[in-house]
Amino acid sequence: MTALTQRTVGELAGRVAVPAYDRSKLTVGIVHFGVGGFHRAHQAMYLDRLMNEGKAHDWAICGVGVLPGDARMRDALTAQDCLYTLVEKHPDGTYEARVVGSIAAYLFAPDDPEAVIEKMSDPAVRIVSLTITEGGYNIHPVTGEFDAQAAAIRADLRPGAVPATVFGLVTEALRRRSARGLGPFTVMSCDNIPGNGEVARRAFTAYARLVDPGLAAWIEDAVAFPDSMVDRITPVTTDDDRAAVALRSGVEDAWPVVCEPFTQWVLQERFAAGRPPFEEAGVQVVGEVRPYELMKLRLLNADHQALCYFGCLSGYRYVHEAVADPAIAKLLAGYMDLEATPTLPQVPGIDLDAYKRTLLERFANPGIRDTLARLCAESSDRIPKWLLPVVRERLAQGGSVAYAAAVVASWARYAEGVDESGAPIEIVDPLKERLTAAARRQREHPTAFIEDRELFGDLAEDRRFVDPYLRALAALHTKGAKATVRELVGI
Repeated sequence: MTALTQRTVGELAGRVAVPAYDRSKLTVGIVHFGVGGFHRAHQAMYLDRLMNEGKAHDWAICGVGVLPGDARMRDALTAQDCLYTLVEKHPDGTYEARVVGSIAAYLFAPDDPEAVIEKMSDPAVRIVSLTITEGGYNIHPVTGEFDAQAAAIRADLRPGAVPATVFGLVTEALRRRSARGLGPFTVMSCDNIPGNGEVARRAFTAYARLVDPGLAAWIEDAVAFPDSMVDRITPVTTDDDRAAVALRSGVEDAWPVVCEPFTQWVLQERFAAGRPPFEEAGVQVVGEVRPYELMKLRLLNADHQALCYFGCLSGYRYVHEAVADPAIAKLLAGYMDLEATPTLPQVPGIDLDAYKRTLLERFANPGIRDTLARLCAESSDRIPKWLLPVVRERLAQGGSVAYAAAVVASWARYAEGVDESGAPIEIVDPLKERLTAAARRQREHPTAFIEDRELFGDLAEDRRFVDPYLRALAALHTKGAKATVRELVGI
């Protein structure tokens, strides 16, 4: 067994694909906040592709962790000289592993925030990218405005405070670049939210305005915030994944990444200081991302929500198990064809029917072993962004929302925190207490869950949504999840 480090990577060349470039000659051009599995299976992978072709050697990544939990990633990557194994698992059982070397450094902001700020202040850094999760932009779900009252933001804004949030760190770096007469960097969101570039622009300029209105004006004028659509199913790494890497490749890797073979990145051509030749690595660089984004959010992401709660309540643990249930598969197809697709604009270069077939094939990949619990997490950030826009557009069109309403009902039933056998369900959500309290009142007050106006607006007052919602919720309580889905799809 060989521990993965820069010193040993040459010994692994016969067992696993390794970087074909000299990592000692890389220079950092990108600082990335939020180095998790997805970033390493996606953006870092695309850069590694370019580097293996002799390109983009001045665009290496310096990863940054901000949250206390990021200390684990710091320890794992630091011990391995920021190398890691990326494993693609194909539906036919094919297992492709490669060592990725595009991350050149990692900084843990709580250890040394000054080092993070100065790294971003380096003129060689031309992009600061983000995967800080849907909820990481500190945007109020109802007002759509930056939440200046959040405790971490107030702490950063105290006179003389050392920045601790991504907003404080990035804004201070931009302030220094402006004061030193340097150009700005691009802030590139890679998070799974509609209009992620615009969301990032609003969040960072709002924070900067609280610090210095003049600085905020400079950021609005000079900093680019491109939109992007990102897609690759990347489940949480397990001990079994580590053991498989060790067994198949002879590599001792503390934190490998497992993913599906499919990958997509659609990126807006809007950069303040240049960019790598991403299109040469398979990225779609376009003028307008929104059609691709809506396609992905309303089909793939909303479909994940359609299957995860019904799947969990039906006793399934993994995505591929749930999709193997003919009723759930028909639910997913029905939602996509009858409700989501009519809300989508034309998507240049995309065959939507083929895309939808591919989604179901991806979900059915048993090698990924993507857990339903992962998809059920953070629902209050996901359902309002991915599914409810479909509901509102279908209602505006005068169309049916029976499938989408049933999905919301499945979330409401799941949020009770008890499964159909009486066993507890672990709810992972920033609004857990509020959601569970409402869900546990709904047997006596059936619309309790959807009366939360911050999440649902006025949908609880629209009978076209409420009626199918209540039918599905009642069936979930009296007949169970499997029978409810079969009844919904006519099986």
